[in-house]
Amino acid sequence: MILSFAVLLTLYRVGYAQQSDSTQYLIKKTDDFQVSGIGDHANWSKTNWVPITVQESANRPLGTKTKVLYSGTGMYFLFQCDDQKLTATIQEDFGSLFKEDVVEVFLWPDPAVPIYFEYEVSPLNFELPILVPNINGKAQGWKPWNYRANNKTQHATSIQGGEKMSHSAINGWTAEFFIPYRLLSPIVPAIPTSGTKWRGNLYRIDYDQGYQTWSWKKTSGSFHEFKRYGTLVFE
Repeated sequence: MILSFAVLLTLYRVGYAQQSDSTQYLIKKTDDFQVSGIGDHANWSKTNWVPITVQESANRPLGTKTKVLYSGTGMYFLFQCDDQKLTATIQEDFGSLFKEDVVEVFLWPDPAVPIYFEYEVSPLNFELPILVPNINGKAQGWKPWNYRANNKTQHATSIQGGEKMSHSAINGWTAEFFIPYRLLSPIVPAIPTSGTKWRGNLYRIDYDQGYQTWSWKKTSGSFHEFKRYGTLVFE
């Protein structure tokens, strides 16, 4: 049977849409390594880029892509963000980073409990790690207690096409960070192994010319709609 070009194109579009709308993010295992903010460590070659696409648009076609790995001690994240201007002025950790350019990760290890971990890092390399109880639609972020060397994140950023300073004209920026399982205690039931599944999401916010967001799994607006998160599958 000979299929017409129109039929083939329709089948391709359907297949592509299903692929792009995958509800699972496959995470490969790695040995531990030091993050640099550049994302040039050889371990990143173990996995492919996964794009996260625009959720709320300000009509700027800026690409965003991600990589994720896991080890026996924690999870590694890499974001590459096309950009035009560095809209970031906050010069401290635990600030309201979400009010400026930022990337964010949400990890929900145990879907039986409405508590998840949120991590944000700005282009200037300031961080916001919080644990979020979200009960009956009411969420509250809590800072980590005893945030010391043995449970701290590693995080670093770099800028392309400009300087790492507020309001610089740039071509893009990179965020690379490591989240140890110790920091997620006690919401991690067990250290993930092959076949483990968590729920989670990845986001980006940019404020250069209006509010624009990107997400891996789409929500209706709020990033805290945790029941809409996708599935993170540890290979």
